[in-house]
Amino acid sequence: MNASTSPQTAGRATRHDNRRQRLLDAAAGLFRERGFHVTSMRDIARAVGMLSGSIYYHFSSKEEMLLAVYEEGLRHIAARFDAAVAEETDPWRRLEAGCAAHLEAMLELSDYTQVMIRVTPQEAGSLSDRLLELRDQYEARFREFIQALPLPEGADRRYLRLLLIGGLNWSHVWYHPGGDSPAVIARRMIDLLRLRLDPSPESPPTSRQPL
Repeated sequence: MNASTSPQTAGRATRHDNRRQRLLDAAAGLFRERGFHVTSMRDIARAVGMLSGSIYYHFSSKEEMLLAVYEEGLRHIAARFDAAVAEETDPWRRLEAGCAAHLEAMLELSDYTQVMIRVTPQEAGSLSDRLLELRDQYEARFREFIQALPLPEGADRRYLRLLLIGGLNWSHVWYHPGGDSPAVIARRMIDLLRLRLDPSPESPPTSRQPL
């Protein structure tokens, strides 16, 4: 604690942070379950037992809450992604590790990550550009890794990126609990792509054992 900070001031700051986090958790859950437009600020305040007017002490608008939910969800996924690829040097295996980490985050069914899929940036009104910017910052990882792949001349790397991210993001629709793990799914997806796209003598890596 800073010497100039009294115990009372520190306590108020802690309570403020706790209430803000509770509001964010409630907003993420409601945005995911009911949708962004249907959910009202009153609904969010009621979910945490707060007076509807008090919510504006923490957030000026519902759009600002959506932005905070996006930021929290992206922090979670990005941290997993970066940790997973830190030790990988082979471009294909690095992309595989990133895909597995992304898929794991999606399959946790976190309210925060699911809001990022189910609520489009265009729904955020004046903050839509900021949400698109956040998404682009995260997806730059995929652009970088796909750019490093030894693909044949003329291969469209942009559509490869969209194919991968689209498939991973909609895993909550096609994934069946009890099936292959995220690591196995990512490996099989990347091996299929490599079988068709990697002209190197080492490809395809069909002899690798499943995880």
